[in-house]
Amino acid sequence: MTRTTQAAGNRISTVLGRKLGAELLRLRDASGRTQQQAAGAISATATKVVKMERGWVPMRDPDIRVLCEFYGVGEARTVNRLLGLARLDRERRKARGWWKQSPQAEALAEYISMEDVAGRIRTWQQAFMPGLLQTPEYTRALVVSEGVWTDPDEIEGVVDVRMKRQERLGGSEPLQLYAVVWEAALRQQVGGPDVMRAQLHRLLELAQLPNVRLQVLPFRAGGHACMAGAFSIVSFAESEAVDVVHIDTIATTVWVEDEVESAAYGSFFDRTARLSLAPRDSLRLIETISEDMH
Repeated sequence: MTRTTQAAGNRISTVLGRKLGAELLRLRDASGRTQQQAAGAISATATKVVKMERGWVPMRDPDIRVLCEFYGVGEARTVNRLLGLARLDRERRKARGWWKQSPQAEALAEYISMEDVAGRIRTWQQAFMPGLLQTPEYTRALVVSEGVWTDPDEIEGVVDVRMKRQERLGGSEPLQLYAVVWEAALRQQVGGPDVMRAQLHRLLELAQLPNVRLQVLPFRAGGHACMAGAFSIVSFAESEAVDVVHIDTIATTVWVEDEVESAAYGSFFDRTARLSLAPRDSLRLIETISEDMH
């Protein structure tokens, strides 16, 4: 589990880079090779191997292939998974995404860049609507209540960033979104009843998209696996790429990059989804809450 993006001098450690580096380090340790020996295999310095294993630099496919062979890794699935991670990391590092131009996107820049290359996101939310499903008015009310941004222009900047992110739900290769939301988030009147009714109507609209699946966990479901807090699981189009988990707390951002831990979050999500209402019944509940809101 790693907190935020790490930097050391001009070296930037990314989520995908750290994940790839940790796997290469694990393979090297298992093979009994030293960093100096690994460096010799790819005609580099031991310093470069250190940077690779700490996720500080993008990695070339030839280096990964040579190191896998040097470490005795013959399974094509493992090699392809590492190559897929490397490609995603290179794309993420060189991306000149719109979020890099917005001060209001800085805190979520790493997550947005991952969202931009993701194939699917599963998100569990307890207190508020998933960012990809919010209306501008709902977002604005949330930002005002949080009190982090006070200048009206800055607040509108945050709203603009969130609305821009929603473009990933459209286009030729839309993001697959699977959202499970606790009933409490539907009833909490963020911004008042008018804002909430519009927000609930927006949920009903977006849930009709073929790439959006929305379920509601009702109060009557009782205890469940995800009671400890909200999170999002980011998955990639490459079948060999391992999921990463994003947890945005009040004070910081946490990334879960370990394969076993991220798989555990997937299990938590699936178990909670099974306790939730079916999509059709979820929409009926949203309609009922909207009609009763005053």
